[in-house]
Amino acid sequence: MKVLKKIKKVLLVTLGIVYFTFALFMTILLLNFNDYRVTVFGETSLVILKDKVSHEEYQKGDLVLVEAAAPENLQKGEEVFVYKVDKMSKTADINIGKVGEVMDDYLTLENGETYSIKYLIGRPTKVYNDIGTVLGIIESQWGFLFIVLVPCFLIFIYELYALIVEIKYGDEVDVEE
Repeated sequence: MKVLKKIKKVLLVTLGIVYFTFALFMTILLLNFNDYRVTVFGETSLVILKDKVSHEEYQKGDLVLVEAAAPENLQKGEEVFVYKVDKMSKTADINIGKVGEVMDDYLTLENGETYSIKYLIGRPTKVYNDIGTVLGIIESQWGFLFIVLVPCFLIFIYELYALIVEIKYGDEVDVEE
């Protein structure tokens, strides 16, 4: 029986470490959101394609790593990601296009759309198919609630219960039995 208790304890500790590492990772992702709810680490943005795009390289659910690019380094015909901002609702969609012309404060894509340079995300560097869907769920408010907060609350309640039983009965009763 003592061997089984030790195995159970090792398993619980291992699961706890994995869970809290995952929770820490999720928190870091959320803390690195920019104004448009895109995770940014230094010069790299983690762009999740949530909508179907009319582009042959990308599909809904892809995670695209986008490296920031200085406007003066952009070449005509180069593929870029930009924020398409709706000023009324203060939200942004991601638009993909090829550079048509770069002016001082504006960027024009080949399809004729014009964006302020401040809405330029950058050049795509790497694509991970279908990882964006999972990351989108993890980064959502409901995902954080049910994956991190609710389990932490349940663990807290269990530990509080174990503490109360320990104080009330001492070492006489094993809480897990």
